[in-house]
Amino acid sequence: MAIHPGAGKPAAQSQLADIPKLVSAYYLNEPDLEQHPEQCVAFGTSGHRGCSYNVKFNESHILAITQAICDYRKANDIFGPLFLGKDTHALSEAAFNSAIEVLVANEVQVITQENDDYTPTPVISHAIVCHNKNNPNELADGIVVTPSHNPPEDGGFKYNPPNGGPADTDVTNWIENRANQLLLEDLVEVELFPFAKARRSGFIKYQDLITPYVDDLANIVDMQAIAKAGVKIGVDPLGGSGINFWPVISQKYQLDLTVVNNQVDPRFAFMPLDKDGKIRMDCSSPYAMANLIALKDDYDIGIGNDPDYDRHGIVTKDGLMNPNHFLAVAIDYLLNHRSWPNDVKIGKTLVSSAMIDKVVAANNHSVYEVPVGFKWFVKGLNKQWLAFGGEESAGASFLRMNGDVWNTDKDGFILGLLAAEILAVTGKTPSERYQELEQQFGSPLYKRIDAPATVEQKDRLKALSPADVTADQLAGDKITQILTNAPGNDAAIGGLKVVTENGWFAARPSGTEDIYKIYLESFKGEAHLQQLEQEAKALVDSVIR
Repeated sequence: MAIHPGAGKPAAQSQLADIPKLVSAYYLNEPDLEQHPEQCVAFGTSGHRGCSYNVKFNESHILAITQAICDYRKANDIFGPLFLGKDTHALSEAAFNSAIEVLVANEVQVITQENDDYTPTPVISHAIVCHNKNNPNELADGIVVTPSHNPPEDGGFKYNPPNGGPADTDVTNWIENRANQLLLEDLVEVELFPFAKARRSGFIKYQDLITPYVDDLANIVDMQAIAKAGVKIGVDPLGGSGINFWPVISQKYQLDLTVVNNQVDPRFAFMPLDKDGKIRMDCSSPYAMANLIALKDDYDIGIGNDPDYDRHGIVTKDGLMNPNHFLAVAIDYLLNHRSWPNDVKIGKTLVSSAMIDKVVAANNHSVYEVPVGFKWFVKGLNKQWLAFGGEESAGASFLRMNGDVWNTDKDGFILGLLAAEILAVTGKTPSERYQELEQQFGSPLYKRIDAPATVEQKDRLKALSPADVTADQLAGDKITQILTNAPGNDAAIGGLKVVTENGWFAARPSGTEDIYKIYLESFKGEAHLQQLEQEAKALVDSVIR
């Protein structure tokens, strides 16, 4: 895809969201599932997302989803509190209030941040895990109102069950089906309690969720080492839900930490445009992170996060780190600086860099390779046989120093602080450490491209088996693996991965567009990567067309 000419530059006034119209559309537009089935509730890998303008994220959707969650809780004997968080998107505030009306009507005890403040995804997960460890007979769960890094016009709503992590498909399918049934029946079974009365009902408990999380950070990151080394940290919250956590973290641990941008604006007018010319708070994008990158020489470590803080962007004096590169460095460091059991595994998605495999093997541990989606790491982190789970899209979490579970969702705070710990303890920035890994294991080139595909072709790609691929070579190398199920948990990839000694590719259909995505990596240079791309596209096209 061509890079937009405005990428990395400030947005024009005409490109900013009209917040009054957006919020009005949330309340005024009504989904009609019989006439427009595309307006139904649809949970992707991170909950239900959409825009109120096109009737995909509106009051009716949120009322139905929240009632469905209440029904799910009753059906599964979940009677503990529900931790409710929100980020800084405009529609998050509206959806948060809608959810309160339903939760209170269903007599759910809600715990939310005091002063009506924002709460990041990892903090909700941490709160659920800690509560349930101490109260196994009164299990808590949570809702986070966020579309993550999506543009300002979008809203999002995701459910975390008592395991603390993203809900698995069996849970989201149940909630999705129930919510759509409620919509088709004009919400007659949705219980509602007026918001003004709900706040005074006694079912809403406003609590300090910042202090317990911040105080506990010393048990997962070596905060003393960061302070003692005087690591100079610059943080750009990108206008997200963690903005009020950083000053508390800095004061608590006496860090040399500066929040370089303290703006909260539902239009996100301070954001540089992303590669496609849209405002998107993607902390793995050099265009979205242009403001922090411009300050790279002023700080030892720069940290950026998306609005719900489940992702991390790491900036050193070399610039913004590739997410795959930082994952490899983080894993290598943790395996050498934590007293974890020898049999713990390292989780990675099947489209993450093979550099991770090489690092894990060199440290005498095993890789747990799963399909795309952090939900696949939840059980392992909860049971502590998985020490680290990471996605190529800059999301990860890991165990405490003593090997106990920290949380079971992606955590942008601890990965950012880990970057500072790496520098404090080793004297090398994460990017310098990655250069050393390249000298040891080679220098992989990684790429993701999109290719057109019809609905029928995407369905064929989802349904492939290894027997459908007859080729025995790829880009001059013998094919060593043909995968349609992930080797870690044998879950269906929903696509195809082909591996050779010097490279690999994976192809997955898009859930929202008429394309499929190809991820590629070569350890033999640019020419080999180009050959890999050409042959991968030809191979996939031959089996789906």
